[in-house]
Amino acid sequence: MEQYGLIGYPLGHSFSKRYFTEKFLNEGIAATYELYELPDLAEFGTLLSNSALSGLNVTIPYKEAIIPFLDELDETAQKVGAVNTIRFLSDGRLKGYNTDVIGFEQTLKPLLKPYHTNALVLGTGGASKAVTYVLKRLGINFKLVSRTKTAERLCYTDLSQSLIESNLLIVNTTPIGMHPNINVQPPIPYQFLSNRHLLYDLVYNPLQTKFLSNGKAVGATTQNGLAMLEAQAEASYKIWKEKV
Repeated sequence: MEQYGLIGYPLGHSFSKRYFTEKFLNEGIAATYELYELPDLAEFGTLLSNSALSGLNVTIPYKEAIIPFLDELDETAQKVGAVNTIRFLSDGRLKGYNTDVIGFEQTLKPLLKPYHTNALVLGTGGASKAVTYVLKRLGINFKLVSRTKTAERLCYTDLSQSLIESNLLIVNTTPIGMHPNINVQPPIPYQFLSNRHLLYDLVYNPLQTKFLSNGKAVGATTQNGLAMLEAQAEASYKIWKEKV
């Protein structure tokens, strides 16, 4: 029986085990999927030596930090600079991929209107790298937003009325609002949102974060991260099952 799983910390919020367990059961696949909480990525080697794994997913906070542990990256993961899928090659080498790109692009494109030409991307971690890669590919201009201002990014206090009104796509790539901290939200000036805005939250637990509910209240289009999770999960499994 093949073994797959997810590494990250913490993992109490994750739907991945349920998703893959149901997939394997429904499709008659002889495989298991487990959650491997690693408080420190230094434990990755121990996990490998104690498990007969066929593939792994990677989540917060290790999408970038995992790269030095891998032998090879596919072209997209190399360009993005973040990995969320690891394939165990037949010769024992580990190859990294980024299926977040596939999941985000597939689920964003149907929601876009001609006026969604400028975006704010909240957060600068591994997930934001996949998001900005897709935005570049789609020709959407974007500004990064984080808690600390630099030459390359805005901070939340920079978000004026004009910035909100001129960036009609806002993507939250941070874990702000994720279970169990469901009563918090990214600190943006929500009073300037309109029904022309598209708010996309990579958080999928809960399905309706405060970030999204604020947008929904003014008629904005909203999308949680569940569809992206499912699309990237399917892409991960296709990668794991490729023959080398």
